[in-house]
Amino acid sequence: MKKWNWGILGQGAIAVQMAEALMKEHGTIYAVAGRHMEKVTAFASAYTVEHCYDIESLLADEQVDIIYIATPHTYHYDYIMRALQHGKHVLCEKAITVNHRQLQEAMALAQKKQLILMEAMTIFHMPVFAKAKELVEQGAIGKLKMIQVNFGSCKEYDVTNRFFSPQLAGGALLDIGTYALSFVRWFLHAQPDTVLTNMIPFETGVDEMSGIILRNSLDEMATVTLTMRAKLPKVGIVAGEEGYLEIREYPRADSLQIRYTRDGWTETLDAGTRSDALVYELRDMEAAVSATANNSTLKLSSDVVALMDEVRRQWGMRYPFEDEEA
Repeated sequence: MKKWNWGILGQGAIAVQMAEALMKEHGTIYAVAGRHMEKVTAFASAYTVEHCYDIESLLADEQVDIIYIATPHTYHYDYIMRALQHGKHVLCEKAITVNHRQLQEAMALAQKKQLILMEAMTIFHMPVFAKAKELVEQGAIGKLKMIQVNFGSCKEYDVTNRFFSPQLAGGALLDIGTYALSFVRWFLHAQPDTVLTNMIPFETGVDEMSGIILRNSLDEMATVTLTMRAKLPKVGIVAGEEGYLEIREYPRADSLQIRYTRDGWTETLDAGTRSDALVYELRDMEAAVSATANNSTLKLSSDVVALMDEVRRQWGMRYPFEDEEA
């Protein structure tokens, strides 16, 4: 098989995890790039990285096949578009873009250039979710009725932190809500067409707590609970007429529990390994680039971003830079 040359854009915590995944899978990394060369070289020294670049040099290198974008999500759209324009396949961290307009433009460019664009959303790539969807499709829990999913992350109180910054698209929805909505969309058989929601803002104006109710044309429903200032268990439940699936720590799950309504029988099924979450992402990306697998997850990512747009519309919440772009 062809060896794909990866370039990592960003040096934060998630970039470190992807570097570890690439080292585990390939034993080397082609390039790393960023705006501050001292951080780039420090990052490269910790791994077997062949090239240290500024961003323009990374984009210009014809040997780079795939760019992994690991910057804060306010920068995603710009870097995605620049990478695609330079003929690079792109794996981008969540949330893939801040709004649906941005993602539609990126998808159109990727299609025009015949390049792969994919979101690094663990839920779309981990084996346990493929197993869970298989169970649902096989009718293990009967007709799908209801999904419940929670995510509460108690961020330290700091009004200057990016998590609470409107200028950096802070708030629970784009940071942790994207996981919850991706969980929902993974299992629903159609995109929700009814959205009901309420939100309590943080003092900076971003969303601190919210509840979201979704319903699609097949009368499948979902409820989502999010908070940035209180801990909630990361639990997702997929319920049907004959049983339910429960997936704990779902952003990087490696097991699920299924309970059958009729007799109360419960069993646990394991699939994959939590520590290999990013390995699964890069493998799926390389398979799509190699054309050995379809890039079916991008449509799901698009649906999730569209739902987040509608939720924010109902809240009356726009980020400052969106008004400038309008």
